[in-house]
Amino acid sequence: MRELINVIGLGYIGLPTALMMASKGLQVTGTDYDAKKVQNLQHGHLTFEEDGLQELYQKALENGITFTEEYQEADIYIAAVPTPFDKTSKKVIADYLIRAIENILEKCKKDSVIVVESTISPGTIDNYVRPLVDRENKEHNKAIQISHAPERIIPGKMVEELIHNNRTIGADSPEIAERIRKIYASFCQGDIVLTDIKTAEMSKVVENAYRDINIAYANELVKICKEAGVDVYELIQIANKHPRVNILTPGPGVGGHCISVDPWFLVGDYPGLANIIYAARKINDSMPEYVLKRISELMEQEKIESVKRVGLYGLTYKENVDDVRESPTLQLLENMKHHLATGIKVYDPYIREDMVENQYHDFHEFIKEIDLLVVMVGHDEIKEKADEIKDKVILDTRNVITGSRVFRL
Repeated sequence: MRELINVIGLGYIGLPTALMMASKGLQVTGTDYDAKKVQNLQHGHLTFEEDGLQELYQKALENGITFTEEYQEADIYIAAVPTPFDKTSKKVIADYLIRAIENILEKCKKDSVIVVESTISPGTIDNYVRPLVDRENKEHNKAIQISHAPERIIPGKMVEELIHNNRTIGADSPEIAERIRKIYASFCQGDIVLTDIKTAEMSKVVENAYRDINIAYANELVKICKEAGVDVYELIQIANKHPRVNILTPGPGVGGHCISVDPWFLVGDYPGLANIIYAARKINDSMPEYVLKRISELMEQEKIESVKRVGLYGLTYKENVDDVRESPTLQLLENMKHHLATGIKVYDPYIREDMVENQYHDFHEFIKEIDLLVVMVGHDEIKEKADEIKDKVILDTRNVITGSRVFRL
């Protein structure tokens, strides 16, 4: 008899993971507290767009995947629930994970394994998950095991990265690690590394902190070069000709559920030690404010008197996806509230419902109403429509547009 896998949380991580496992013939039930989301999935409707996800969904349905609001009596549980951070202490907020574990423990049977896929700070499982599991094992003699397999996928390439990215599995014993490895090996063609739980926890946040630091270096160069009167993009191009240098492209800030959040876990848990990580976070978090400064400079330079003639292109945190989590544009709009500036216009082809004030859903109407276009996201659409915006003043924060009236960060 096949093991039943209950995936808890059907968001950007849990849903693709559940569909991928089911598409490979594993018995999977997806659980989410959001009744509307579950109903959509039950009736054949995906809850977000992603390349290759529709085909994966159809294959998973053919193989018998089910969706429910109820936790199941399963052999394997995969918890893929949100793990935000406290903006004051910078520590992980484990409330969603704790609630998921408590609900799992009410249902799970003897010898089941709980796999945490959510990105967490090192020590989260020992501090929050293990005490709950140990108590359940002691009181009901269940021998439940814990594992951690941090997700490693990015919107826009979820299906591709589920298959090809390397994975890390942390567990208390080689036997449990191998049991979980076999499940992931059903679809993962990358290397699957087995280690202990805390090392697995640390690996994910360290990876994202590394990326955040590299982005921060590029963003700090923008400010230095602006002060020095040097073209930062030409400078980076020249520097990258060195065989051991690879400076990234600067941008308007860092968004998403990983890079803009995970490094804070290390800052919160290791104050006074995570100094470079902390500095990088501060630099990247300052970029939306820096974009506001550049908008103000260009408005004065180009004699644009009202912010109502300024338009922000892009609400998502990266190109060609519909994910707005921690988006630099949303951060910029929040900063504008503090400046008491209102009336700026916003458009994103991937966001079909109203999220912010003065949001447009028609590109031509949006362009008609503005004089200064601020490219916050490099969607393919804006590159394809470059001819339609050539008469506008453009602040291109993503370095994707060329023209005589195009300005950079």
